[in-house]
Amino acid sequence: MDPTQLGDMQITRGGDVLMDDYDVGDEKSDVAEITPDSSTDEPQDPLAHDFEGMKARILPLLPDLEPESESIYTWDIENYRSLTRRERSPKFECGGHPWRILLFPFGNNVDYASLYLEQAHEETYKPPDNWYACAQFTLCMWNKNEPTIYMCHTANHRFTAEESDWGFTRFTELRKMFAQQWEGTGRAMVENEAVSVTAYIRIYKDPTGVLWHNFINYNSKKETGMVGLRNQGATCYLNSLLQSLYFTNAFRKAIYQIPTENDTERKNSAWALQRLFYLLQTSEEAVSTQELTASFGWETRHIFEQQDVQELSRILMERMEERMKGTEAENALAKMLVGKMKTYISCINVDYESSRIEDFWDIQLNVSGNKSLDDSFKDYVQVETMDGENKYFAEGYGLQDARKGVIFESFPQVLHLQLKRFEYDINRDAMMKVNDRYEFPEVFDATPYLSDGADRSEPYLYQLHGVLVHSGDLTAGHYYAFLKPTVGGHFYRFDDDKVTRATLKEALEENFGGDYANMVNGHTGVRNPYTRTLSTKRSMSAYMLVYIRKSRERDILLDVTEQETPTHLAKQLNEERAALEKKRKDREEQHLYLPISVVTEDAFKAFQGFDLTNWESDPSAPSTPQTYRVLRASTVGDFTKTVAEALRLPAEQIRLWVMVNRQNKTIRPDQPLSDLDMTISQAYSTHCTRDKPFRLWVETAGSLADSKPPWPNVNPAPGVSPLVLIFLKYFDVEDQTLKGVGHVYMKKSSKVAEVIPAIQQLMGWSPSKESTLLSSTSSPGLSPLSHPATSTPSIQLFEEIKQSMIEPMKPKFTLQQAEIQDGDIICFQRALSEKESSAIASTGGYTDTREFYDYLLNRIVIRFFPKMANEQEESTFSLALSRKMSYDQYSAKVGEHLKVDPTHLRFSTVLSSTGKAKQPVRRSQGLTLAQTLMPALGSYANSNQRPDALFYEILEMSISELETKRTVRIHWLPEGVVKEEPVDILAPKNGIVEDLISPLQRKLNLSGEAAGKLRFYESHGYKISKHLSTNSILASISDYSTLFAELMPEDEDRADDNDRAIDAFHFDKEISKPHGVPFKFVVKPGELFKDTKERLSQRTGIKGKQFEKLKFAVIQRAPYSRPTYLNDDDDLSTLATHLDDQLGLDHVNRSRLFAGKGDSIFIR
Repeated sequence: MDPTQLGDMQITRGGDVLMDDYDVGDEKSDVAEITPDSSTDEPQDPLAHDFEGMKARILPLLPDLEPESESIYTWDIENYRSLTRRERSPKFECGGHPWRILLFPFGNNVDYASLYLEQAHEETYKPPDNWYACAQFTLCMWNKNEPTIYMCHTANHRFTAEESDWGFTRFTELRKMFAQQWEGTGRAMVENEAVSVTAYIRIYKDPTGVLWHNFINYNSKKETGMVGLRNQGATCYLNSLLQSLYFTNAFRKAIYQIPTENDTERKNSAWALQRLFYLLQTSEEAVSTQELTASFGWETRHIFEQQDVQELSRILMERMEERMKGTEAENALAKMLVGKMKTYISCINVDYESSRIEDFWDIQLNVSGNKSLDDSFKDYVQVETMDGENKYFAEGYGLQDARKGVIFESFPQVLHLQLKRFEYDINRDAMMKVNDRYEFPEVFDATPYLSDGADRSEPYLYQLHGVLVHSGDLTAGHYYAFLKPTVGGHFYRFDDDKVTRATLKEALEENFGGDYANMVNGHTGVRNPYTRTLSTKRSMSAYMLVYIRKSRERDILLDVTEQETPTHLAKQLNEERAALEKKRKDREEQHLYLPISVVTEDAFKAFQGFDLTNWESDPSAPSTPQTYRVLRASTVGDFTKTVAEALRLPAEQIRLWVMVNRQNKTIRPDQPLSDLDMTISQAYSTHCTRDKPFRLWVETAGSLADSKPPWPNVNPAPGVSPLVLIFLKYFDVEDQTLKGVGHVYMKKSSKVAEVIPAIQQLMGWSPSKESTLLSSTSSPGLSPLSHPATSTPSIQLFEEIKQSMIEPMKPKFTLQQAEIQDGDIICFQRALSEKESSAIASTGGYTDTREFYDYLLNRIVIRFFPKMANEQEESTFSLALSRKMSYDQYSAKVGEHLKVDPTHLRFSTVLSSTGKAKQPVRRSQGLTLAQTLMPALGSYANSNQRPDALFYEILEMSISELETKRTVRIHWLPEGVVKEEPVDILAPKNGIVEDLISPLQRKLNLSGEAAGKLRFYESHGYKISKHLSTNSILASISDYSTLFAELMPEDEDRADDNDRAIDAFHFDKEISKPHGVPFKFVVKPGELFKDTKERLSQRTGIKGKQFEKLKFAVIQRAPYSRPTYLNDDDDLSTLATHLDDQLGLDHVNRSRLFAGKGDSIFIR
């Protein structure tokens, strides 16, 4: 029994052994009761005072552990009912450590006597740092006057300074202890207020440092010098592979040599792997693999899918090889991991051999049917004799007896062996895990499996470096690894974020698989922790082995110092850590600071949209407000100086205005902050609502008069018309832009028309008398924009009240009558003639301020992706469009960007879950862009669709012409029936099959002669339903059928008048379970079926062992017909006589085996 799994035992007089169902320590779960088989020759039970006899019975030695010391101590207890709540025995020693028994005579908050063993280091003599003792102990309570009455409990525990006691809260019931009948003996356990307690202790050596460890506060770095990898969900398989590669030090060094200084994008897998390796080398805690999986392009669903480790390893190697090309690390992986094997066919009687030498990165070895690694290699290089009917055709010699096999020309420095623990079980009709015992050595000699001509100048002896383990079965399990990081060092177990030292037995023998040893006490099996099922076979077994050539071991496991790591990695990580530390510090000091968003005049002028700015725009945009982190205790004057420094102006030249949220959901300046001695905290509480952001507008003075800024008085004396702050925006009709131009002060009694001179001055238009008269009320330092002086155009004025309310202004109204107040926005534009308006409108432009505001209100930035996967990334672009645009309008915008005819553009919406294209968008004048991207809630089209993206494709014809056609999906068969390629063809809706030939020829690059041999047929339910002629109408093809196309086979092309054709299909055991691609086959009269099978192999493209697994049968179309299986001596033409008879190919539907499996693994 595994010592780490040994339960606590309760032993009573009479020989019964019971798994203890009492509490052990503070918390102990219930365990099952186990009764051993009865035995008539069972030895006499020892008495309680026969201490050596009792020890032999109740404290058996644990296998695979070495005892360090033992001790037996008896505590005689008197006056039991007079004891206090907690009593301790005198000290005794075991293993050089003091111990004692701890007793709660009347229970530790239970109706049981509670009994514990505790380490007895005094407060004045504390145990050494990291002190522990691994103790197997039994506490036995017994009647000292009648030693046949006793009760014992056994436990294993790792005693530490923190866990100083361990034992049994429910040792025995109090009512039973004092009862006169103890287990029918006629006497009590506690007799005359006396009872004895004996402690049997055995201290064990701890070879790994984690024997019976609870792993609370376990520090892998401190204990082993290494750290683990955090599991993201189901990435334990990835973690075990990455640790194996990391501790192949030469591999790690090669990865470090890939230049990535200028590649810091998350999609760069080489950079991410370098960072991961660097963190494993330098970090003090477990490392995350999120950056690496993100660089692979994996989504969340990939994180929770366990993938094939061999496939992942190969793809990862390919990606790293690509990145190493042209660098000093080029070919480093191949030199380390690539060997050579020869596949050969050698004639026995003549001097002829056909062979091919190939590289290999790893070797897949059969486990099933083999008992050891050597058996698998013998199976791998086993020679097959080709004779009799299976003779080999040697060029120049004809049919010859031959030997066929595989032999190795060389093995790599690092040998990766993939053990095929998962394979298809034909009896269960499912993939199963092979848990058979399979042994592998610590040192492996590969010499016997080399060819005669292989270079043997250096021994092919390999030292075991890594064992990657799977525990569980096909549907549920866990992966971890045993690795030996140094030459001649110890094995360590790498189990996700935990690293522990391991014994050689744990790394090797316990991962051989096979049956559990020493199944006793009626055990029917051990429970698998992942499937919760009982099994007599070990669920943990090696699935991948890593061997290193002994002569190259020091080259592969060389030291990789931190100085040899890429310098930019340390720099990047230090910067990131500093940024994280700053964020942490900012969070701690957050209550001392207040964030303030500030809008400047320049930001207003750069902004195109509603209000003065967009508070949530891109931080890099010039119109984005600047955010300051300001001490609450600082003053408004202090903050004014900070802003002035940022604007490179004197503090006296700026003034801060508080911005408020109006009821119409706009944010406008309301009043200036005139008290410079007020604290920021006071200003916020005075002018802002709680939990609302603090927003300010910065007013700047153009010049200083007598060293004082000429700020207009916003609160004049009684009887004087107050001034109002007005912001001005200009809608440039020619450029189709709307931007701020500045601000002005005007009296509320002024007419609306009087704002025009200020506009003329700001725009640099030719001055007039009115602008001169208005200069006294215009904004301080008002200066014209950098426009050349031009004649003043006719101007139209509008008030921007809110996003959806842009109203024209009446020039003769006063500002007070127009209800203009501080912070209001007036927008102006040049008045257009009818001719100008028509010209601008014809290009899709807007001629009226209200129309442009409506565009801004409905503006949406759409990301356009090319639908064809082979398009360049530059073909992706973004456009700002209006939600109200029709199909033709936004198609025109896209066509203008791409410089193509918009009538040849077709769009498709985007699935948000996969990023793939949905159905093409229907062209309809009544359908707006908003309705296309965001259909009504509850509709089918609304589900799982991105509201900000579209696919586009450039068609060879216009959309109008396309509407007269239909898409026909053809399944092209280039190689028999083993491979099919879907091809979409646009054909006339009322067309015929002949209309498919030319476009199919172009897409497949077929010659004219080949196109003339194209043949089409329709399939339904995996059987041929109709052979199509070139005149067959396309509309007659069912949407639920599959259309196949192939070149007429030579066998059929050369058929004579006596030959006839038969339809063939595939099925899995029962003809009611068809699958695969059906096909047409030529039947030749008088041909033996063994010869027919050769033609079938050529016709289907199925060869070798796969073809040998096929069974063939004649099947009648009649209901409930049974297949008539064919033998080699049969004649198919005499058995398939009816026109409706079919040929059936019986074999496993392999596509069904992987129906539930996710997408193939990939690395971007």
